Amino acid sequence: MEKRRVRVWITGRVQGVYFRAYTRDAGRSIGVAGWVRNLPDGRVEAVFEGDQDKVEEMVEWCYTGSPHSRVENVDIRDEPYSGEFDKFKIAY
Repeated sequence: MEKRRVRVWITGRVQGVYFRAYTRDAGRSIGVAGWVRNLPDGRVEAVFEGDQDKVEEMVEWCYTGSPHSRVENVDIRDEPYSGEFDKFKIAY
């Protein structure tokens, strides 16, 4: 299976709605590694690494997000796969 790494920035109502916790849980359930964090400008940033199909599933999940979020946009950038993560976590 081909490996992939992406960095995403999610805009909308994504802070204060448990978006990071739901993203962590989804990442672990789907089987990707990486991290998610809030940004000072109100966006959420995340890095997903793993099997290409699982990374794509995680990116698709971002368009829905947590139950109380309202996602307006997901900006996706491919990055070189590194394999540096062993799990998915919330970064602070």
